[in-house]
Amino acid sequence: MKSILKILLKTTLALFLISIAVVVIYRFVPVPYTPLMLIRLIEEDIPIHHEWVAIDEISPDLVLAVVASEDNLFTKHNGFDIEAIKQARKEAEEGKRLRGASTISQQTAKNVFLWNGRSWLRKGLEAYFTVLIELIWGKERIMEAYLNSIEMGNGIYGAAAVAKYHFGKTPDKLTRSECALIAATLPNPRRFSSKKPSKYILKRQKDILANMKNIQKVNLGGKTDGQKK
Repeated sequence: MKSILKILLKTTLALFLISIAVVVIYRFVPVPYTPLMLIRLIEEDIPIHHEWVAIDEISPDLVLAVVASEDNLFTKHNGFDIEAIKQARKEAEEGKRLRGASTISQQTAKNVFLWNGRSWLRKGLEAYFTVLIELIWGKERIMEAYLNSIEMGNGIYGAAAVAKYHFGKTPDKLTRSECALIAATLPNPRRFSSKKPSKYILKRQKDILANMKNIQKVNLGGKTDGQKK
């Protein structure tokens, strides 16, 4: 029994140290592939379109759009929106439609290090990696990883790929309206397309554009992204 406990403790410690090492490495090195990309490639044989670009090469309006759409408090929270979590739990208890309360930090942790799913194990690991990237990466790197790794279409991952395959341009040339359109599809980018938007997505685009005007600026730790136009 003692031998088993020692093995478990050593294994746990090793995994803990490896996880920290990977987070530190990804603080400086582009994320080449995510677990979701590999899952899609293996299970569905979908070609992967992904190219990492620095955040300076991405339209600041895309930063503003995803904050306006996904996480208004991104620059203010420590990785978790407690009020949104409480509200989502309350609505679930009242039998209302289940909705997500994940912040951009949580989504980044999931996309870069984990797999899709609703198990307690995955949610626990998501919380763990969220804390790590908030401590080690900071907001600018989290946003950079998010915009480069998130699924934005069928086989399309990141700002560079969606800009190229949906709009025929580089990500720094995306217009304010295009950025809002991309953000509008993020809750379900395989069902909704920024290339061929439905009426529902066009309506979401208008709502996001309005919210972008209200927010106006996103400060990522010394850098201000997004501007009123």
